[in-house]
Amino acid sequence: MQKEILACIDKKNKKYLQSGQISKYIFPMERIEAHNKKVSHLITRLFILSITPKGKILYLVQKRSNTKNTFPEYFTDSSSGHVIWEKSLDLNKIKKNALRELEEEFGITPKMVQKTLFHDINIEGDEIAYIFFGIVNHDVALKPNAKELDVYSSKFYNKTELKNLLETEKNIDYSKQIWNKLLNIDIFSLFEKNFEPLNKDRNNIALFIGRFQPLHHGHLFVLRTILKSYKKVKIGIGSSQLGNVINDPFTSEERRKFLTAALEKRKISSKKYEIFEIPDIFNAKKWVDHVISIVGEVHSIFSNSDWVRELFTKKGFKVEKKISIFKKKFNANNIRSLIIKNDKKWKTLVPKEVAQLIKEYEGLNRIKSLHEKEENL
Repeated sequence: MQKEILACIDKKNKKYLQSGQISKYIFPMERIEAHNKKVSHLITRLFILSITPKGKILYLVQKRSNTKNTFPEYFTDSSSGHVIWEKSLDLNKIKKNALRELEEEFGITPKMVQKTLFHDINIEGDEIAYIFFGIVNHDVALKPNAKELDVYSSKFYNKTELKNLLETEKNIDYSKQIWNKLLNIDIFSLFEKNFEPLNKDRNNIALFIGRFQPLHHGHLFVLRTILKSYKKVKIGIGSSQLGNVINDPFTSEERRKFLTAALEKRKISSKKYEIFEIPDIFNAKKWVDHVISIVGEVHSIFSNSDWVRELFTKKGFKVEKKISIFKKKFNANNIRSLIIKNDKKWKTLVPKEVAQLIKEYEGLNRIKSLHEKEENL
């Protein structure tokens, strides 16, 4: 049997998940070892709904098998399971883990799920649950896995049936809380947010958030593309409180200078952009409001981060399509890796004025020193 390698995280780093920083802090560990040592690890919880042609809402609830070691015969979410470790884990890949579990437990393939929304992160002891809502066709065929769940009681319930189930049956507490929440919100509004293109006279201000560690040609490509359609771009320096650490070597002031030097060199008027520092608050629910309180009015959001896109979409903002160019090449992690390896190709990936500033800040030695320090821990 193939070993299951989980995505684990040190307790002290849990807070970074609330700011969308996943791959930087997770590490692999075999499932048995993680459980025995009580190491924190990521899981998914997926809550599936369906809407009939007559507008009746159905809720797919699972009853755990009587052979389960924990909570046997308890009602819970639609499906759940561990997040499998991979090097570049992000929110989108965690979502795929959730859909994989749904297929394993109910036979519902990812193609059958019309839409999946990220809801929240919930700390459940040693498990850190990424919670998603999904919607499927009302006539989807269920193929309950008898090894995982009670095939007779794991099914769709209508609103009245679910309320009764939550009141009279054994339920896992955190799943019960989510089902109660879904019973009391507008499901149609939740899943049917369609954003009409803004009128040209309203295409005034766009928001683009990045960490710029360092600024590279990919960032500039995005900014110049935005300014073809928008009169102004507000640039948010994410994780602005960080600097002089392995994954964030440059301070917010240094990153601001990267931006101003590159934009001035390309003769982009300072009237066309504004730069804001956005510190992490490690609270996914409040993060969008936190950002808007800093940057003010914006008409559209640009980001290649699934985390940022999900959170702004959830708040009702217009989120534009991703803009990227040679993503693996123009990537700050890749650039820092080349610097550590003394590979001069890094110079071709950043503007000359940024390369010069990095040297002035002794950024090359800083990145190498931070890497060596991390390696020796």
